[in-house]
Amino acid sequence: MGGQSSLSEFVLYEQRGPIAILTLDRPSKRNALDTTTVRTLGAFFADAPADVAAAVLTSSSEHFSAGLDLSELTATSVFDGVLHSRGWHEPLNQIQLGTIPVVSVLRGAVIGGGLELALATHIRVAEPTAYYALPEGSRGIFVGGGASVRLPRLIGVHRMADMMLTGRVLDASEGLDLGISQYLVGDGEGFDRAVQLAGRIAENNPVTNYAVLQALPRIAEMGPQEGLFVESLMAAISQGSDRAKELLEEFLAGRAAKVVAQEKRDGDTVMETA
Repeated sequence: MGGQSSLSEFVLYEQRGPIAILTLDRPSKRNALDTTTVRTLGAFFADAPADVAAAVLTSSSEHFSAGLDLSELTATSVFDGVLHSRGWHEPLNQIQLGTIPVVSVLRGAVIGGGLELALATHIRVAEPTAYYALPEGSRGIFVGGGASVRLPRLIGVHRMADMMLTGRVLDASEGLDLGISQYLVGDGEGFDRAVQLAGRIAENNPVTNYAVLQALPRIAEMGPQEGLFVESLMAAISQGSDRAKELLEEFLAGRAAKVVAQEKRDGDTVMETA
């Protein structure tokens, strides 16, 4: 399956084998996110094609996303504001707590709602142009797309408070050091690295991928003993899957072949020196 199509006005879609590629495509507004775009992404991951094992989230321009389309917040009531925020929480949870591991490509502006979207992905690959900011404080508003829950778990409450109170901008190197991204690559290299990582992820046991997305974050929030018990359950479930048995057999067969090859090399060496 191949070729690019549209999931919505600002989201392009392509599938390369088991990898889904979703592209934010609103360059005139630096990929500002409206509600429809966020819901489109959430709906895709809530009901992804059965043959998709990993995904890449990228952008068609030099910016990942400059954040929320602020025109959606004008002349809204307090209750409308609550519903608007909650309307982001569910789709982003579908990404973070879904069944498909997502690798995002971060370049240029990754700010406000754009940062909140990036934080919902599982692996984040940044290019040197990437920069991170939460300008909500200077605009008289508060984050509403999950940043107050996700970002402090990466960088700490004190650093997030600094970003919101002072408008501090973190560059790509600082983002890597603090854990906002896990990879920092050269200019223009982010997409290829993301596809490479997604391909590697797609080869994993689907049960293990599911456990990483579903169980791991929940275990991190549990008490130690409860977490250890859930770990045991997930270990047993993953080990009992057919794919795990196939991978283990492949590993053992490969190791046995290496031992035979090494023994042959050792034998040849003994004969040469005899």
